Amino acid sequence: MALTSIERAIGHVFDNRSLLDRALTHRSHGASHNERLEFLGDSVLNCVIAQALYEQFSDVREGDLSRLRANLVRQETLAQIAQQFGLGDHLRLGEGELKSGGFRRPSILADALEALFGAVFVDGGFERARQTILRLYEPFLASLDPLRSGKDAKTSLQEYLQGRRLALPQYLLRATRGEAHAQEFEVECLIPELGIAATGRGHSRRAAEQEAARRAFELTSAK
Repeated sequence: MALTSIERAIGHVFDNRSLLDRALTHRSHGASHNERLEFLGDSVLNCVIAQALYEQFSDVREGDLSRLRANLVRQETLAQIAQQFGLGDHLRLGEGELKSGGFRRPSILADALEALFGAVFVDGGFERARQTILRLYEPFLASLDPLRSGKDAKTSLQEYLQGRRLALPQYLLRATRGEAHAQEFEVECLIPELGIAATGRGHSRRAAEQEAARRAFELTSAK
């Protein structure tokens, strides 16, 4: 995927392409890296998401809005968005990070996406950055449930089942793939009483379990 594909994915074409280059450069690669842009992008992201939540949920209390925002701007969510348009494939990493699979590491992906938001802000101003963030966050904002704010998928699924006096889900490790430094785990979430079996994958067993729980919870709505 060419860099122009990143611009298509985020909905912004850079006037100053050096900003895009810097946003994609990890500190392990050299002195001209993305940490300052990451600092800026983090602030812009929090502002945009706060405004979006304020407008979307007019009757939700401040504490719940804060929990919703924290869930949206956390590392896991940022890394998931970055993975969806292949941001990791274009990161400039030092030799050590390349060998250890740094382009898949959630912390590096999340930081790079924030740096990208900062680069768009510097290149095109706040409104362009806002449009970029909302474009990428659209499916997350559309599926938000303020009643479950701040709860991870496993917790939400457990509470759902307990509320219906059903047995807790079973999580079974089905496969482990890859080298030790870049493993991928495959976990199945089973709810026998509902006839549900959902599979999740992730670079840690915990992440795979969360993904499996999320998919299983989605399937409960059909029961």
